Amino acid sequence: MAQLDTREKLAILADAAKYDASCASSGTAKRNSKDGKGLGSTEGMGICHAYAPDGRCISLLKILLTNSCIFDCHYCINRKSSNVRRARFTAQEVVQLTLSFYKRNYIEGLFLSSGIIGSSNYTMEQMVEVARSLREDHHFRGYIHLKTIPDADPALVHQAGLHADRLSINVELPTVSGLKRLAPEKDGARIEGAMAANKSDIADNKDAKAKYKSAPRFAPAGQSTQMIVGADAATDSDIVRRASGLYDRFGLRRVYYSAFSPIPDASAVLPLQRPPLMREHRLYQSDWLMRFYDYSPAEVVAAADDATGMLPLDIDPKLAWALKFRDRFPVDVNRAPREMLLRVPGLGVKAVGAILTSRRWRRLRLDDIGRLTVSVAKLRPFIVTEDWRPVVLADKVDVKPLVTPKQQQMELFAA
Repeated sequence: MAQLDTREKLAILADAAKYDASCASSGTAKRNSKDGKGLGSTEGMGICHAYAPDGRCISLLKILLTNSCIFDCHYCINRKSSNVRRARFTAQEVVQLTLSFYKRNYIEGLFLSSGIIGSSNYTMEQMVEVARSLREDHHFRGYIHLKTIPDADPALVHQAGLHADRLSINVELPTVSGLKRLAPEKDGARIEGAMAANKSDIADNKDAKAKYKSAPRFAPAGQSTQMIVGADAATDSDIVRRASGLYDRFGLRRVYYSAFSPIPDASAVLPLQRPPLMREHRLYQSDWLMRFYDYSPAEVVAAADDATGMLPLDIDPKLAWALKFRDRFPVDVNRAPREMLLRVPGLGVKAVGAILTSRRWRRLRLDDIGRLTVSVAKLRPFIVTEDWRPVVLADKVDVKPLVTPKQQQMELFAA
Protein backbone atom coordinates (compact mmCIF):
# COMPACT_ATOMS: atom_id res chain seq x y z
CA MET A 1 0.00 0.00 0.00
CA ALA A 2 1.49 3.37 -1.06
CA GLN A 3 2.28 5.91 1.61
CA LEU A 4 -0.54 8.44 1.80
CA ASP A 5 -0.85 11.59 3.84
CA THR A 6 -3.77 12.12 6.21
CA ARG A 7 -5.73 14.25 3.75
CA GLU A 8 -5.54 11.57 1.06
CA LYS A 9 -6.55 8.85 3.51
CA LEU A 10 -9.48 10.92 4.68
CA ALA A 11 -10.69 11.47 1.11
CA ILE A 12 -10.60 7.72 0.40
CA LEU A 13 -12.01 6.43 3.69
CA ALA A 14 -14.74 9.04 4.11
CA ASP A 15 -15.95 8.32 0.57
CA ALA A 16 -15.86 4.57 1.27
CA ALA A 17 -18.10 5.04 4.32
CA LYS A 18 -20.90 6.80 2.44
CA TYR A 19 -22.77 3.55 1.78
CA ASP A 20 -23.45 3.02 5.48
CA ALA A 21 -26.72 4.72 6.41
CA SER A 22 -26.90 3.82 10.09
CA CYS A 23 -25.19 6.83 11.60
CA ALA A 24 -27.95 8.72 13.41
CA SER A 25 -26.93 10.07 16.79
CA SER A 26 -30.16 10.10 18.77
CA GLY A 27 -30.97 8.31 22.00
CA THR A 28 -27.65 8.58 23.77
CA ALA A 29 -26.94 9.47 27.40
CA LYS A 30 -26.55 13.15 28.26
CA ARG A 31 -22.96 14.24 28.82
CA ASN A 32 -21.24 17.60 28.72
CA SER A 33 -17.96 19.24 29.65
CA LYS A 34 -19.31 22.28 31.49
CA ASP A 35 -17.33 21.30 34.56
CA GLY A 36 -14.13 21.95 32.66
CA LYS A 37 -13.12 18.32 32.76
CA GLY A 38 -13.18 16.78 29.34
CA LEU A 39 -14.07 17.65 25.79
CA GLY A 40 -17.32 17.56 23.84
CA SER A 41 -21.00 17.13 24.53
CA THR A 42 -24.06 15.16 23.45
CA GLU A 43 -26.58 17.82 24.47
CA GLY A 44 -27.23 21.54 24.10
CA MET A 45 -24.92 22.59 21.32
CA GLY A 46 -23.81 18.97 20.92
CA ILE A 47 -25.39 16.57 18.49
CA CYS A 48 -27.12 18.81 15.99
CA HIS A 49 -28.83 16.23 13.76
CA ALA A 50 -27.85 17.79 10.46
CA TYR A 51 -28.94 15.67 7.50
CA ALA A 52 -27.95 15.52 3.86
CA PRO A 53 -30.66 15.78 1.16
CA ASP A 54 -30.86 11.96 1.00
CA GLY A 55 -31.69 11.82 4.73
CA ARG A 56 -28.34 10.65 6.02
CA CYS A 57 -26.89 12.23 9.13
CA ILE A 58 -23.80 14.38 8.52
CA SER A 59 -23.15 15.61 12.05
CA LEU A 60 -20.62 12.84 12.70
CA LEU A 61 -17.15 12.22 11.34
CA LYS A 62 -18.09 9.16 9.34
CA ILE A 63 -15.09 7.15 8.19
CA LEU A 64 -13.67 3.67 7.83
CA LEU A 65 -10.59 2.60 9.72
CA THR A 66 -9.61 0.91 6.45
CA ASN A 67 -11.29 -0.02 3.19
CA SER A 68 -9.12 -3.11 2.79
CA CYS A 69 -11.02 -6.32 3.51
CA ILE A 70 -10.40 -10.05 3.51
CA PHE A 71 -14.06 -10.73 2.60
CA ASP A 72 -15.44 -10.70 -0.94
CA CYS A 73 -19.11 -9.70 -0.53
CA HIS A 74 -20.57 -9.11 -4.00
CA TYR A 75 -22.45 -5.91 -3.10
CA CYS A 76 -19.56 -4.18 -1.31
CA ILE A 77 -17.30 -1.73 -3.11
CA ASN A 78 -14.54 -2.52 -0.63
CA ARG A 79 -14.62 -6.26 -1.24
CA LYS A 80 -11.32 -8.11 -1.66
CA SER A 81 -11.64 -8.37 -5.46
CA SER A 82 -12.68 -4.74 -5.99
CA ASN A 83 -10.31 -2.53 -7.95
CA VAL A 84 -10.40 0.49 -5.62
CA ARG A 85 -7.65 2.56 -4.08
CA ARG A 86 -6.91 1.29 -0.58
CA ALA A 87 -6.03 3.24 2.55
CA ARG A 88 -5.74 2.66 6.26
CA PHE A 89 -5.74 4.86 9.35
CA THR A 90 -3.94 4.00 12.56
CA ALA A 91 -6.02 4.19 15.73
CA GLN A 92 -4.22 7.35 16.82
CA GLU A 93 -4.79 9.03 13.46
CA VAL A 94 -8.55 8.54 13.87
CA VAL A 95 -8.35 9.92 17.42
CA GLN A 96 -6.48 13.04 16.31
CA LEU A 97 -8.82 13.59 13.36
CA THR A 98 -11.86 13.35 15.61
CA LEU A 99 -10.44 15.82 18.12
CA SER A 100 -9.28 18.23 15.40
CA PHE A 101 -12.63 18.20 13.60
CA TYR A 102 -14.52 18.60 16.87
CA LYS A 103 -12.44 21.58 18.00
CA ARG A 104 -13.14 23.24 14.64
CA ASN A 105 -16.87 22.68 15.20
CA TYR A 106 -17.16 20.55 12.06
CA ILE A 107 -18.58 17.50 13.83
CA GLU A 108 -20.24 16.45 17.05
CA GLY A 109 -19.02 12.88 17.24
CA LEU A 110 -17.57 9.87 15.47
CA PHE A 111 -19.07 7.06 13.41
CA LEU A 112 -16.40 4.42 12.83
CA SER A 113 -16.64 1.31 10.70
CA SER A 114 -14.02 -0.77 8.96
CA GLY A 115 -13.18 -3.43 6.47
CA ILE A 116 -11.63 -6.52 8.02
CA ILE A 117 -7.83 -6.63 7.96
CA GLY A 118 -5.72 -9.47 9.29
CA SER A 119 -8.56 -10.94 11.31
CA SER A 120 -11.87 -9.92 12.85
CA ASN A 121 -10.28 -9.74 16.31
CA TYR A 122 -7.37 -7.56 15.18
CA THR A 123 -9.72 -5.12 13.42
CA MET A 124 -12.05 -4.97 16.41
CA GLU A 125 -9.08 -4.32 18.72
CA GLN A 126 -8.09 -1.29 16.65
CA MET A 127 -11.62 0.13 16.72
CA VAL A 128 -11.90 -0.39 20.47
CA GLU A 129 -8.55 1.37 20.92
CA VAL A 130 -9.91 4.44 19.09
CA ALA A 131 -12.91 4.66 21.41
CA ARG A 132 -10.83 3.90 24.53
CA SER A 133 -8.25 6.57 23.73
CA LEU A 134 -10.90 9.20 23.03
CA ARG A 135 -12.72 8.48 26.30
CA GLU A 136 -9.83 7.77 28.67
CA ASP A 137 -6.83 9.62 27.25
CA HIS A 138 -8.64 12.71 25.96
CA HIS A 139 -11.84 12.65 28.07
CA PHE A 140 -13.96 13.02 24.94
CA ARG A 141 -17.64 13.26 25.88
CA GLY A 142 -19.14 13.56 22.43
CA TYR A 143 -20.97 10.83 20.56
CA ILE A 144 -19.28 7.61 19.44
CA HIS A 145 -20.93 4.99 17.24
CA LEU A 146 -18.95 1.82 16.47
CA LYS A 147 -19.88 -0.64 13.74
CA THR A 148 -18.85 -3.90 15.38
CA ILE A 149 -17.73 -7.12 13.74
CA PRO A 150 -19.90 -10.15 14.60
CA ASP A 151 -17.02 -12.61 14.09
CA ALA A 152 -14.89 -10.85 16.72
CA ASP A 153 -14.39 -12.18 20.24
CA PRO A 154 -17.45 -11.27 22.38
CA ALA A 155 -15.11 -9.77 25.00
CA LEU A 156 -13.88 -7.23 22.42
CA VAL A 157 -17.44 -6.32 21.42
CA HIS A 158 -18.25 -5.89 25.11
CA GLN A 159 -15.28 -3.53 25.49
CA ALA A 160 -16.59 -1.52 22.53
CA GLY A 161 -19.93 -1.09 24.29
CA LEU A 162 -18.23 0.31 27.41
CA HIS A 163 -16.81 3.22 25.39
CA ALA A 164 -19.35 3.75 22.59
CA ASP A 165 -22.80 5.33 22.78
CA ARG A 166 -24.22 3.01 20.17
CA LEU A 167 -23.18 -0.30 18.64
CA SER A 168 -24.41 -1.64 15.36
CA ILE A 169 -24.07 -4.92 13.50
CA ASN A 170 -25.35 -5.07 9.94
CA VAL A 171 -27.57 -7.98 8.99
CA GLU A 172 -26.72 -6.86 5.43
CA LEU A 173 -29.58 -8.52 3.53
CA PRO A 174 -33.21 -9.26 4.44
CA THR A 175 -33.16 -12.99 3.68
CA VAL A 176 -30.89 -15.89 4.57
CA SER A 177 -30.80 -17.00 0.93
CA GLY A 178 -29.73 -13.49 -0.15
CA LEU A 179 -26.91 -13.43 2.41
CA LYS A 180 -25.64 -16.87 1.33
CA ARG A 181 -25.71 -15.84 -2.31
CA LEU A 182 -24.15 -12.38 -2.07
CA ALA A 183 -22.00 -12.67 1.08
CA PRO A 184 -21.15 -16.37 1.44
CA GLU A 185 -18.34 -15.66 3.94
CA LYS A 186 -20.79 -14.10 6.42
CA ASP A 187 -22.85 -16.21 8.80
CA GLY A 188 -26.39 -15.05 9.57
CA ALA A 189 -26.53 -17.11 12.77
CA ARG A 190 -23.30 -15.53 14.02
CA ILE A 191 -24.59 -12.05 13.25
CA GLU A 192 -27.77 -12.69 15.22
CA GLY A 193 -25.78 -14.26 18.04
CA ALA A 194 -23.70 -11.09 18.39
CA MET A 195 -26.88 -8.96 18.41
CA ALA A 196 -28.37 -11.18 21.11
CA ALA A 197 -25.22 -10.79 23.21
CA ASN A 198 -25.42 -7.00 22.88
CA LYS A 199 -29.07 -7.06 23.92
CA SER A 200 -28.17 -9.09 27.00
CA ASP A 201 -25.29 -6.76 27.93
CA ILE A 202 -27.51 -3.69 27.54
CA ALA A 203 -30.20 -5.24 29.75
CA ASP A 204 -27.63 -6.27 32.38
CA ASN A 205 -26.21 -2.77 32.40
CA LYS A 206 -29.63 -1.23 32.99
CA ASP A 207 -30.11 -3.51 35.98
CA ALA A 208 -26.67 -2.61 37.31
CA LYS A 209 -27.27 1.13 36.87
CA ALA A 210 -30.52 0.82 38.82
CA LYS A 211 -28.59 -0.66 41.76
CA TYR A 212 -25.23 1.09 41.54
CA LYS A 213 -24.74 4.63 40.27
CA SER A 214 -21.07 3.92 39.65
CA ALA A 215 -21.78 1.06 37.24
CA PRO A 216 -20.19 1.78 33.82
CA ARG A 217 -22.55 2.53 30.97
CA PHE A 218 -22.87 0.02 28.15
CA ALA A 219 -24.03 1.40 24.78
CA PRO A 220 -26.59 3.81 26.31
CA ALA A 221 -28.02 4.57 22.86
CA GLY A 222 -28.64 0.87 22.20
CA GLN A 223 -27.88 -1.02 19.02
CA SER A 224 -29.01 -0.72 15.42
CA THR A 225 -28.62 -2.52 12.12
CA GLN A 226 -28.85 -1.93 8.39
CA MET A 227 -30.32 -3.82 5.45
CA ILE A 228 -29.50 -3.35 1.79
CA VAL A 229 -32.63 -2.95 -0.32
CA GLY A 230 -32.77 -4.06 -3.93
CA ALA A 231 -29.60 -6.16 -4.16
CA ASP A 232 -31.54 -9.43 -3.95
CA ALA A 233 -35.05 -10.61 -4.73
CA ALA A 234 -36.53 -9.78 -1.30
CA THR A 235 -39.88 -7.98 -1.50
CA ASP A 236 -41.01 -5.11 0.73
CA SER A 237 -43.18 -7.61 2.61
CA ASP A 238 -40.09 -9.75 3.30
CA ILE A 239 -38.19 -6.70 4.55
CA VAL A 240 -41.01 -5.52 6.83
CA ARG A 241 -41.34 -8.97 8.42
CA ARG A 242 -37.58 -9.21 8.88
CA ALA A 243 -37.35 -5.75 10.48
CA SER A 244 -40.22 -6.52 12.85
CA GLY A 245 -38.53 -9.74 13.93
CA LEU A 246 -35.27 -7.90 14.60
CA TYR A 247 -37.04 -5.27 16.73
CA ASP A 248 -38.82 -7.92 18.75
CA ARG A 249 -35.92 -10.33 19.26
CA PHE A 250 -33.01 -7.95 19.78
CA GLY A 251 -34.55 -4.74 21.13
CA LEU A 252 -33.04 -2.64 18.33
CA ARG A 253 -33.34 1.13 18.44
CA ARG A 254 -33.40 1.43 14.65
CA VAL A 255 -33.35 -0.62 11.50
CA TYR A 256 -31.85 1.37 8.64
CA TYR A 257 -32.59 0.74 4.98
CA SER A 258 -30.07 1.49 2.26
CA ALA A 259 -31.08 1.31 -1.40
CA PHE A 260 -28.56 -0.77 -3.32
CA SER A 261 -26.28 1.39 -5.43
CA PRO A 262 -24.45 -0.11 -8.42
CA ILE A 263 -20.70 -0.13 -7.85
CA PRO A 264 -17.71 -0.08 -10.22
CA ASP A 265 -16.63 -3.50 -11.51
CA ALA A 266 -19.81 -5.00 -10.06
CA SER A 267 -20.34 -8.73 -9.80
CA ALA A 268 -22.49 -10.33 -12.49
CA VAL A 269 -24.95 -11.61 -9.86
CA LEU A 270 -25.99 -8.05 -8.91
CA PRO A 271 -28.80 -6.10 -10.59
CA LEU A 272 -27.70 -3.60 -13.23
CA GLN A 273 -29.87 -0.76 -11.90
CA ARG A 274 -30.50 0.60 -8.44
CA PRO A 275 -34.03 0.41 -7.01
CA PRO A 276 -36.03 3.65 -6.82
CA LEU A 277 -34.98 5.76 -3.84
CA MET A 278 -38.70 6.14 -3.13
CA ARG A 279 -38.73 2.44 -2.22
CA GLU A 280 -36.25 3.12 0.58
CA HIS A 281 -38.44 6.04 1.71
CA ARG A 282 -41.59 3.88 1.78
CA LEU A 283 -39.79 1.29 3.91
CA TYR A 284 -38.82 3.98 6.40
CA GLN A 285 -42.45 5.07 6.51
CA SER A 286 -43.60 1.49 7.12
CA ASP A 287 -40.99 1.21 9.87
CA TRP A 288 -42.43 4.37 11.44
CA LEU A 289 -45.93 2.89 11.35
CA MET A 290 -44.79 -0.13 13.37
CA ARG A 291 -42.72 1.86 15.85
CA PHE A 292 -45.00 4.83 16.55
CA TYR A 293 -48.46 4.15 15.09
CA ASP A 294 -49.08 0.72 16.63
CA TYR A 295 -49.42 -1.05 13.30
CA SER A 296 -48.70 -4.75 13.38
CA PRO A 297 -46.31 -6.17 10.76
CA ALA A 298 -49.28 -7.98 9.19
CA GLU A 299 -51.12 -4.66 8.73
CA VAL A 300 -48.13 -3.06 7.04
CA VAL A 301 -47.69 -6.08 4.79
CA ALA A 302 -51.39 -5.82 3.92
CA ALA A 303 -50.69 -2.38 2.43
CA ALA A 304 -48.40 -4.00 -0.16
CA ASP A 305 -49.56 -5.35 -3.49
CA ASP A 306 -50.87 -8.90 -3.05
CA ALA A 307 -49.20 -10.16 -6.22
CA THR A 308 -45.75 -8.58 -5.93
CA GLY A 309 -45.38 -7.95 -2.19
CA MET A 310 -44.18 -4.41 -2.94
CA LEU A 311 -45.41 -1.21 -1.31
CA PRO A 312 -46.85 1.37 -3.74
CA LEU A 313 -44.43 4.13 -4.70
CA ASP A 314 -47.00 6.81 -5.51
CA ILE A 315 -48.68 6.86 -2.07
CA ASP A 316 -47.46 6.24 1.46
CA PRO A 317 -48.18 2.89 3.15
CA LYS A 318 -50.63 4.40 5.65
CA LEU A 319 -52.80 5.75 2.85
CA ALA A 320 -52.41 2.49 0.93
CA TRP A 321 -53.70 0.56 3.94
CA ALA A 322 -56.66 2.90 4.38
CA LEU A 323 -57.65 2.61 0.71
CA LYS A 324 -57.42 -1.17 0.91
CA PHE A 325 -59.60 -1.35 4.04
CA ARG A 326 -62.21 1.30 3.34
CA ASP A 327 -64.72 -0.65 5.39
CA ARG A 328 -62.93 0.63 8.53
CA PHE A 329 -63.76 4.22 7.58
CA PRO A 330 -65.01 6.88 8.06
CA VAL A 331 -63.84 7.30 11.67
CA ASP A 332 -65.71 9.57 14.07
CA VAL A 333 -62.98 11.78 15.57
CA ASN A 334 -65.20 12.54 18.56
CA ARG A 335 -65.64 8.89 19.52
CA ALA A 336 -62.99 6.65 17.91
CA PRO A 337 -60.26 5.08 20.08
CA ARG A 338 -56.65 6.15 19.71
CA GLU A 339 -55.60 3.09 17.67
CA MET A 340 -58.20 3.87 14.99
CA LEU A 341 -57.40 7.58 14.88
CA LEU A 342 -53.76 6.67 14.26
CA ARG A 343 -54.86 4.84 11.11
CA VAL A 344 -56.47 7.92 9.55
CA PRO A 345 -54.29 9.19 6.67
CA GLY A 346 -53.03 12.67 7.43
CA LEU A 347 -53.25 12.42 11.22
CA GLY A 348 -49.93 12.15 13.04
CA VAL A 349 -49.22 11.07 16.59
CA LYS A 350 -49.25 14.65 17.91
CA ALA A 351 -52.49 15.45 16.11
CA VAL A 352 -54.17 12.36 17.56
CA GLY A 353 -52.97 13.35 21.02
CA ALA A 354 -54.44 16.83 20.56
CA ILE A 355 -57.76 15.34 19.39
CA LEU A 356 -58.01 13.06 22.41
CA THR A 357 -57.32 15.98 24.74
CA SER A 358 -59.64 18.48 23.03
CA ARG A 359 -62.66 16.25 22.65
CA ARG A 360 -62.91 15.85 26.41
CA TRP A 361 -64.19 19.43 26.52
CA ARG A 362 -65.96 20.01 23.20
CA ARG A 363 -67.26 18.40 20.03
CA LEU A 364 -64.67 18.78 17.27
CA ARG A 365 -65.56 20.28 13.90
CA LEU A 366 -63.80 19.94 10.53
CA ASP A 367 -62.05 23.29 10.99
CA ASP A 368 -60.64 22.08 14.31
CA ILE A 369 -59.13 19.03 12.63
CA GLY A 370 -57.87 21.16 9.75
CA ARG A 371 -55.72 23.16 12.13
CA LEU A 372 -53.92 19.97 13.19
CA THR A 373 -52.88 18.77 9.74
CA VAL A 374 -51.22 20.07 6.58
CA SER A 375 -54.13 19.25 4.26
CA VAL A 376 -57.66 18.58 5.40
CA ALA A 377 -58.57 17.43 1.87
CA LYS A 378 -56.69 14.17 2.47
CA LEU A 379 -58.73 13.58 5.63
CA ARG A 380 -62.24 14.21 4.28
CA PRO A 381 -63.05 10.70 2.97
CA PHE A 382 -61.87 9.09 6.21
CA ILE A 383 -63.38 11.08 9.08
CA VAL A 384 -66.67 12.18 10.61
CA THR A 385 -66.82 15.39 12.66
CA GLU A 386 -69.58 17.41 14.29
CA ASP A 387 -70.28 19.23 11.01
CA TRP A 388 -68.91 16.84 8.37
CA ARG A 389 -69.89 13.40 7.09
CA PRO A 390 -68.40 12.12 3.79
CA VAL A 391 -71.65 10.80 2.34
CA VAL A 392 -70.76 11.31 -1.33
CA LEU A 393 -67.09 10.48 -0.90
CA ALA A 394 -67.85 7.31 1.03
CA ASP A 395 -69.93 6.03 -1.87
CA LYS A 396 -67.25 6.64 -4.50
CA VAL A 397 -65.75 3.46 -5.92
CA ASP A 398 -62.28 4.99 -6.22
CA VAL A 399 -61.22 7.82 -3.94
CA LYS A 400 -57.51 7.38 -4.63
CA PRO A 401 -57.33 10.23 -7.19
CA LEU A 402 -58.85 12.58 -4.60
CA VAL A 403 -56.31 11.84 -1.86
CA THR A 404 -53.13 11.09 -3.82
CA PRO A 405 -50.67 14.00 -3.64
CA LYS A 406 -50.46 15.92 -6.89
CA GLN A 407 -47.21 15.50 -8.80
CA GLN A 408 -45.52 18.84 -9.37
CA GLN A 409 -42.70 19.72 -11.74
CA MET A 410 -40.28 21.96 -9.88
CA GLU A 411 -39.00 25.04 -11.73
CA LEU A 412 -35.32 25.83 -11.37
CA PHE A 413 -35.72 29.56 -12.05
CA ALA A 414 -39.18 30.17 -10.58
CA ALA A 415 -39.72 33.64 -9.13
